[in-house]
Amino acid sequence: MRRDAMSAEAAEASGTPGRTRPMKVLFIHVTGAFGGSSRSLTEAVRAFPGEIEAHFLTPRGTVEGFFGKLGQVLAVSGLSQFDNTQYSHYRGLRWLVILREIANLPATFSALREAQRRWPDIDLIHLNEFTGLLPMWLARRRYGVPVVVHVRSVARLDRKAWRSRFVNAVLRDSADAVIAIDETVRQSLPQDLPVEVIHNAFTPKPAGAPDAAFLERVARLRPGALRVGFVGNLLKVKGIQDLVEAARIVKQRGGDVEYVIVGDDARPSTSLKARVLQALGLNQNIKAQVRARIADYGLESDFHMLGFMGDIAQAYRHLDVLCFPSHFNAPGRPVFEAAFSAVPSIVAVTDPTDDTIIDGVTGLTIPPHAPERLAEAILACAADRDRTRAMGREAQALAERNFSAERNAALLFGVFRRCLDARRAGRK
Repeated sequence: MRRDAMSAEAAEASGTPGRTRPMKVLFIHVTGAFGGSSRSLTEAVRAFPGEIEAHFLTPRGTVEGFFGKLGQVLAVSGLSQFDNTQYSHYRGLRWLVILREIANLPATFSALREAQRRWPDIDLIHLNEFTGLLPMWLARRRYGVPVVVHVRSVARLDRKAWRSRFVNAVLRDSADAVIAIDETVRQSLPQDLPVEVIHNAFTPKPAGAPDAAFLERVARLRPGALRVGFVGNLLKVKGIQDLVEAARIVKQRGGDVEYVIVGDDARPSTSLKARVLQALGLNQNIKAQVRARIADYGLESDFHMLGFMGDIAQAYRHLDVLCFPSHFNAPGRPVFEAAFSAVPSIVAVTDPTDDTIIDGVTGLTIPPHAPERLAEAILACAADRDRTRAMGREAQALAERNFSAERNAALLFGVFRRCLDARRAGRK
């Protein structure tokens, strides 16, 4: 992290007039599995243009190791959420998920008490996804400091529903600033709600010492085959099953395509809890199912399951096209991460905005839940490699314009500073 000094005004806002000190930020992250939102947060914190002291409150999981490199971490058994996103808002059997959030209430209350005991002089609270409204509200009451809320998922589009009205009211009343990660997310929020769009960012690592094991796997790919990548946790919502179905169709139509899968189950899927969720159709971890379906379709030689990779940029450099068939109906981090390596994407989104993907220019768009359309897009990329490479170059130019780590981290840090300055002015 770069360590330029804060201004005296920001230091005074932090309660230490006359001298500078790091801005102390409590980052509330509501998911224990390392994924797109946690990667985005780590990218921003590393690139902040001023000195901060980072404190992370998070459920236990793979995020702990990543956050621990940036600051102090308080990991707890769980944090209660209220999910009103377009994909996973409560309905039907999904209302059972509320039982998990109720079960997490004691841990949430005790976590905030412990956080305040450990870190009593926090200057600002950052909520890394708007589903964490309860821990954010509790932290705000305990600390009485500015709150910045990141909205990373598309909000439920039925704004007349009582749940949507409740969430929007909490954002209006409790958030000093609301950040949307792109225009697609911004459009899902009320137009009269003050929201700033600050894109996520990606810092590709310079090509260093290659991973020998990875290169050995890449060497097994058929020469001349189109290399299609999938990057993310192996969750139902990520559309990995749609990709397997599309691969079956591509194979039937004679396409010469290989699939490089970078990701794993988000968490162990063999526990009693996981089996119960599986029986109810609520378990998102589907690695075992994906492997079984690949075998059923005779696609073992076409799919290369690489698991989790730390240097994700190395994987992108060996792809021809990325598939992002997510059910969220929005582009995700892998789309612009791949673009930095001049790799275009096939994205499941029905109303794309040109800040993330331009259909036919930086990649191809298809509807979510559409394996047939996904197969057609893959075959189109395989049939016209020149066009695929041209889309990759355009995607790279778009990524460099919109997803610069330094520029976007500076914008977010500026929001932090502005909230602190406004609170200081209000006190005066």
